[in-house]
Amino acid sequence: MCGIIGYTGDRDVTPILISALKRMEYRGYDSAGVAVYNGALSIVKDAGKVSNLESLVRDSVLTGNSGIGHTRWATHGAPNQVNAHPHTDESGTVALVHNGIIETTPRCATS
Repeated sequence: MCGIIGYTGDRDVTPILISALKRMEYRGYDSAGVAVYNGALSIVKDAGKVSNLESLVRDSVLTGNSGIGHTRWATHGAPNQVNAHPHTDESGTVALVHNGIIETTPRCATS
């Protein structure tokens, strides 16, 4: 089952997100990630445990006052870094997490 957390406020968001993701570990998951905004969007995500994510976050400069976090249980797509959430738009300026399946449908040609 996925876990989703978001925060905006006066405190540094990264420890809040990591702590919340740790509290949701009992649900089961195969990947985790966070997106933090501080004038620009920064994302750290990976397959595996939240403790792995925590190590990656510690090695990066990831500070800000707004962010989202996610734990994913793969039902579609392999449990890997690419499929881990958060996902971004092509420009990397918008990040999202979701619980469910988002599919695209090819357009039908009209006669």
